[in-house]
Amino acid sequence: MSASLPLLWRVRAVASAAIIPPLVNYGSFARLAARLGHGLRDGARASRSGPPLDDAALASWVDQLLRGLPGPWRYTCLRRAAVLYHLLRGAGRPVELWLGVRRDGTGALGAHAWLVNDGRAYLEPEPNHIAAHTVIARFPEAPVTPP
Repeated sequence: MSASLPLLWRVRAVASAAIIPPLVNYGSFARLAARLGHGLRDGARASRSGPPLDDAALASWVDQLLRGLPGPWRYTCLRRAAVLYHLLRGAGRPVELWLGVRRDGTGALGAHAWLVNDGRAYLEPEPNHIAAHTVIARFPEAPVTPP
């Protein structure tokens, strides 16, 4: 695992990877995502409260953690995106979590979850993969403007 990730961020990642993935399986994902993304309001404080964060090193650390865990913690794109969304928003990064669906060549429905920063896929292992998906949800949810 990445030695360039400071110990404080490793501890935060381990705690988040232990708590968040099982929660993805229970209740409303929209409610969970709202709680996970809450940290941006305090992002300036959070980013000053510890060592600088290398986002790519954090993503690598989280990927390795989740790939080594069993059952409700095991790596899926949704669990990965949820953990990283929580950590990065808490660090003051303006990332969004997007969910999308697509049909493959046989007509089977597939889904994917990924992070977006500044309108582009962020820390996505296969960024070209998301182009085939139709976005069905974004967090934080975009405010609805009245007509």
